[in-house]
Amino acid sequence: MKKFAILLLGLILVLAGCGAKNNSGSTSTKTIKVGTTTSEVPTWNLIQKLAKKKNINIKIVRFDDYVQPNLALSDGEIDINAFQTVVYFDDFIKQRNLKLSAIGTTNIWPMGIYSKRYKKISEVKDGDQVVIPKDPTNLGRALLLLQKAGLITTKKGFTGKGGLENVASNPKHLKITAVDAAQTPRGLDDSALAVINCDMAINAGLNPTNDSIFREDAGNKAYINIIAARTKDKNDKTLKEIVNIYHSKEVSDFIKKHYKGAAVPVNKPVSYLKDYKQTQ
Repeated sequence: MKKFAILLLGLILVLAGCGAKNNSGSTSTKTIKVGTTTSEVPTWNLIQKLAKKKNINIKIVRFDDYVQPNLALSDGEIDINAFQTVVYFDDFIKQRNLKLSAIGTTNIWPMGIYSKRYKKISEVKDGDQVVIPKDPTNLGRALLLLQKAGLITTKKGFTGKGGLENVASNPKHLKITAVDAAQTPRGLDDSALAVINCDMAINAGLNPTNDSIFREDAGNKAYINIIAARTKDKNDKTLKEIVNIYHSKEVSDFIKKHYKGAAVPVNKPVSYLKDYKQTQ
C-alpha cells in the first residue's frame, strides 16, 4: 500500500510537471480587428494568412465610406484601420479631436478623372458638369488634379485645403459639384467628368489604370495611405508586427500583381511622412 501511494504521488508530480511545461511553452493568439474598405480586402486577406503564422488572428471589418473607420477606431470597435491618406487622416483627427496615430505606410492610390463621354481631357466642352468628392482634403486634391489636367487654375498659394472658393479661373465654365466620395462613381451617369478616389473607382467596377482619362502620379507623400491605431496603442508589438507583414516582399508583390498599377506599395517608416505637402 505504501509503495502504491509513493508511485501514485510520483505519477501526479510527473503529470503536474508536464502540465507546467506545456503551459509555459504555449503562445497565446492575439486577435486584431482591422477596418478597411472593400477594395483593400484582398490585401488584408493575404496579411490575415501570413499573420496566423505569428499567432495573430486578424478579423477584417469592411467599411464603404471615409468617416466610420476612424470613429470606430476611436470608439474601440476596431484595433487599427487602413484606408486613408495621411493628409486626410491628419485633417480628420484634428477636426474631430481624436487621439489616433499613424503607425505605418501602405500604398499610394492615385486619384483619377473618369468619363463615359470622353476619351481625352482635350475633348471636354464648355459648361460641362464635373463631380468631385466633398470632404475637405479630397476636394482640394480634386481641384489640384483638375488644375494639373489644365481645366482650371487655383488661387496662388493654394495647398489643397479649402473649398471651391479656391478656384481662380475656370475658362471652360465647368459646373463643379461636390458630393460624398462614395457617390462620385454614380456621377458618371449624369456628368461629363467625375474625379474619383482610386478605391471608390475599384468598388464601382472601374479599372483606375485603364478607365481614367487623367490620373495623378504616384510621387506625392501627402497621398500615401497609412495604418492608424489609437495613440495609446501605437507602440504595441502586435500592431508593429502587422506593419512589418504589410511591408514584406510577399505582400508588396501581391499588391503590384493584383491591382496592376492602381495601388503602388510604399514600404517606408511613418517618419517619412513628416514633411509632406499637398500639391500636384
